Amino acid sequence: MHEIRVQFLKSVNYDEMNIEGAGLIMSDVAIEFKNELFYGDMIKASAAAGEFSKIGFEIFYKLEKEVNGKNISVVKAKTAMVCYNYELKKITALSEAAKKKLSGNS
Repeated sequence: MHEIRVQFLKSVNYDEMNIEGAGLIMSDVAIEFKNELFYGDMIKASAAAGEFSKIGFEIFYKLEKEVNGKNISVVKAKTAMVCYNYELKKITALSEAAKKKLSGNS
């Protein structure tokens, strides 16, 4: 999920240390295993941001594999991300610009 998150953020020109000047800290994670996945299986991963608050948002993940021409869900997960100022060592606000960009409304 870390690699999926990094690539998702990169797709909107952000990274974990710079979301409109704020860094990110993962404050929570939930993973739901739906089906088996084996070494060598090709997976399709997707991510989307939502559940925005004043200080953060959640990233929702979906991992699927193709079996006999059908996409089978193997993992659903979410991470709660909090905006953090590493210099001041304190939580900071999620900017409106970041919220728009992460939600696809830029």
